[in-house]
Amino acid sequence: MKKTLCFGFMAAAISFGLTSCKNTSKQEGANLTVSGLNADDFATDSTALYVLTNTNGMEVCFTNFGGRIVSIMVPDKDGNMQDVCLGHNNIQDYMKYGAEGCNFGALIGRYGNRIAKGQFTLDGESYQLPINNGPNSLHGGGPIAFHNRIWAANQVDNQNLEFSTTSADGEDGYPGNIEVKVTYTLTDDNALQITYEGTTDKATVLNLTNHCYFNLSGNPNTDCLDEVLTLDADSITAVDADVAVTGEVLAVEGTPFDFRTATPVGNRIDDTSNIQIENGKGYDHNWILNTKGDITKPFGSLYDPNTGIFMEMFTDQPGVQFYAGNFLDGSFVGKNDEKYPRRSAFCFESQHYPDSPNHPEWPSTTLRPGEKYFTKTIYKFSTK
Repeated sequence: MKKTLCFGFMAAAISFGLTSCKNTSKQEGANLTVSGLNADDFATDSTALYVLTNTNGMEVCFTNFGGRIVSIMVPDKDGNMQDVCLGHNNIQDYMKYGAEGCNFGALIGRYGNRIAKGQFTLDGESYQLPINNGPNSLHGGGPIAFHNRIWAANQVDNQNLEFSTTSADGEDGYPGNIEVKVTYTLTDDNALQITYEGTTDKATVLNLTNHCYFNLSGNPNTDCLDEVLTLDADSITAVDADVAVTGEVLAVEGTPFDFRTATPVGNRIDDTSNIQIENGKGYDHNWILNTKGDITKPFGSLYDPNTGIFMEMFTDQPGVQFYAGNFLDGSFVGKNDEKYPRRSAFCFESQHYPDSPNHPEWPSTTLRPGEKYFTKTIYKFSTK
């Protein structure tokens, strides 16, 4: 099956078309996905629902608004299918909550994470980005950042889906005309692979990621702090009270940030005797990975002791932002009219370090004409 939508304009430009998209997911006789989604609830002139499946019956659903992962259905230890991804039932809610800064399942760019004061200098020229997170620019900053736009979609087959977009020179303050393609692949060993590609005609910075919220319990009505985390990282990049990196690198040894051995996330998340916990309101930090770009080695894992679902994570990036859902507060109404409370899901955003354009000692995020941005991240599911 091959289906293509070619729209690159900002989401607000198509909001007029949403009134015809009614929530029919619970109507009798509706053609539902395994996760209970109805494609009609995502259908406008420019948006749609896309479904990938594998030979094991695993299913992952997407929408091209923000290139978002909408649902991830995986079997638990008893063979029951569980949705381990937070999101919404319909395109209206994605538009509504996206405008409020919610990034459920979204592709993030041009620059994932924070750039301090929205400023950086490249090749002697200074750039100012939109400020949208305290004094900083977060996840691209502007209203046409990647999570707020319609991506062109090409479903290659039942296991591969391509999203693409362009971003003009000067858009949201960034230099260079860039072209970006992101490919989602669902493999037969129950792995969701995300491949990011990009090119530019002018020196720029690029740091793409995905903002999926994972809850391996399949029950997002409560926190999942009993889920057990490992992260192969000896250090983090410190943050200030605005959660912008300070440039300091801190060892995790003897701190609440040491997940080198399997530890329930909730064990030390409120240990505010550690200033980094205080600054992040819990975990919202970049871990410097020991895997050093080797995607054959897992950089971490998450395990739910109730469902037995186990997620291994792989990336060729030097860091990962582990965000423990500290700012979820029950105001977002998700699938099945569920309200997502604080710490009811976790994000693992593979990335270069935050604010790298202002820290030349860190791995560079500069992309130049003739170069190709290419990176890959994998989330692999099993049970134990």
